[in-house]
Amino acid sequence: MVSVTQRYLVAAFSMLILVQPVSAANAQSNEGGCRLEREAGSNRRILRCERGLTIIAEPGARFDLVDRNGDGKADGVNLRRRAILVDAPRPAVAGGFQVITPQAIAAVRGTRWAVDVGRGRASVLVVEGRVGVRRPSASAGVTLGPGQGVDVEAGTGPLTVRRWPAARAAALLARLGQ
Repeated sequence: MVSVTQRYLVAAFSMLILVQPVSAANAQSNEGGCRLEREAGSNRRILRCERGLTIIAEPGARFDLVDRNGDGKADGVNLRRRAILVDAPRPAVAGGFQVITPQAIAAVRGTRWAVDVGRGRASVLVVEGRVGVRRPSASAGVTLGPGQGVDVEAGTGPLTVRRWPAARAAALLARLGQ
């Protein structure tokens, strides 16, 4: 029998808006091949998906899961606000995983990276592996390695890859419980 809490979770997850804290015990939804959990002792949400894909969302993050190839499994995220950390091991998503923001598209396979959206820009930081970043309207972009980041604002100017200062990287990762 499905409880009212479980029905609410399934409905909320179907809309893909994370507004209600849930406990791991009540996270029974399997939308897009992912299970929603709440990190103990925090308001962060964790989506644990098939084949090891994990998405950690900071409190207030707004995003939708995307199934680009129609196989019923999440292979991307539309991120509208705040930050997420994506851990996408190589076998997690055939063809790679994308985080799409109004300013940028970050795509990878076999890596761990954070994306933060706010104040008219998207910031991407690579923790491990490599991430390709481009503007939604561009076909070319840049490739980031570990410790590197890029800030993408509206416009058409070139993207500048920078090694993020330790304090900036640590601040973003701390928001994500890392």
